[in-house]
Amino acid sequence: MKKAYLAIGLQNRQHLSKEVDIIRKVMNGFKYQLFVFVDEKQYAVAEEKEMMRQAFAAIDASDLILAEVSEKAIGVGIEIGYAVAKKKRVIYLRQTNAAHSSTASGAAQYSIFYHNSDQLAASLEAVMASQII
Repeated sequence: MKKAYLAIGLQNRQHLSKEVDIIRKVMNGFKYQLFVFVDEKQYAVAEEKEMMRQAFAAIDASDLILAEVSEKAIGVGIEIGYAVAKKKRVIYLRQTNAAHSSTASGAAQYSIFYHNSDQLAASLEAVMASQII
């Protein structure tokens, strides 16, 4: 099974549980195991170097990166930049009412703007079915 890494800010993760569940379901349908780094472990301030080492290792082990950027998070931007440098495909995900991130969107190969969870599912399915990923 292929691996997909979901880059999402810790604060945003708490508000988007339904969306993360939908992303997981869609990705499973395309034989991708979704890895949500912020769900794995909480790091203390003194552990930031280890945290980033583990995040980068998880990105290295992934075939695809999804970046949910409905709320700006510096860490997600770093994860996107690292993924691009490693020649990983990046899908930018953002709620239509959220502020646009031109840098994150510009770094991604695909952008999905969604109004609700049904639209998110349909749009992600369409990108994945395009077999470009």
